[in-house]
Amino acid sequence: MLGIDYPIIMAPMFLVSDPVMILEGLQAGITGAFPALNYKTDAELRKAIGDLKQQTDRPFGINLIVNKSNPKLKQQLQAVVDLKVAFVITSLGNPKEVIETCHSKGIKVFCDVVDLKYAQKVEKLGADALIAVNNRAGGHPGTSDASELIPLLKANCTLPVISAGGVVTHQQAVETLDLGADGLSIGTPFIATHECKVAIDYKNAVVAYGAADIVTTNKMSGSPLHVIKTPYVEQIGTKANLLERLLNKNRTLKKFAKMIIFNRGMKTMEKAAFSATYKNVWVAGPGIEYIHEIKPVKEVIGMLIDQPQQ
Repeated sequence: MLGIDYPIIMAPMFLVSDPVMILEGLQAGITGAFPALNYKTDAELRKAIGDLKQQTDRPFGINLIVNKSNPKLKQQLQAVVDLKVAFVITSLGNPKEVIETCHSKGIKVFCDVVDLKYAQKVEKLGADALIAVNNRAGGHPGTSDASELIPLLKANCTLPVISAGGVVTHQQAVETLDLGADGLSIGTPFIATHECKVAIDYKNAVVAYGAADIVTTNKMSGSPLHVIKTPYVEQIGTKANLLERLLNKNRTLKKFAKMIIFNRGMKTMEKAAFSATYKNVWVAGPGIEYIHEIKPVKEVIGMLIDQPQQ
């Protein structure tokens, strides 16, 4: 579909993914995407896309948050269309407008899904592929294991299925493809890379902590989020407080509550990702169990495809 050598997407990770990492991935034969949300202004987003397109003609994508927590969606979508990226990954909402707009310009749309019901909805809307987010994904996880979700989607949908979550090693990649997945969306191992721009403390945490240290918090984005159980995360807890729960139950106020929680959480995570602070909220998946050192991006990819080390 994309003309890449290996069926792998370097997953779009909030704050983490950027054109430098993506370019390394493209040159190693995979594709990648970065979140539009990583850029505060339209000019910054357009520059990031434009700079990457100047360095390579290989296909890459942009991740768009399509729910009410993202007031910049229309502006971001326009940038994607104007600059003609190869594909868009939609998350957390109804992708109808994105699919229609992108398809009018020949841009493919892959949609994050966590269950069959939503997968069938986006298939009817015209999505080009499903990104099956399982319960081992970093960031916003699904609720099902890949061994359940992938066969279910393959049996009931006609679209390609890209599995997201839990793949760090070559053996895990093979096992997931053997389940029927057409491709893999992989994020967590790329945090612990030399090219990744996040603080060294974040990278070291990905190496030092294990699967048992990953917890789900509702306090950062308004949706369940996989993070490392740092002392700060333990201190603040992982459950929404009473006021947040009440607001989320009120239909009128719910979207505003989500925006407030999202914006507040994003600021906390941004500070933790790039500077020294005790308020460490680091997003990652349980696949950190298999990450033991910081490597170049191309070595991570070589390990996934079982390429002999030079």
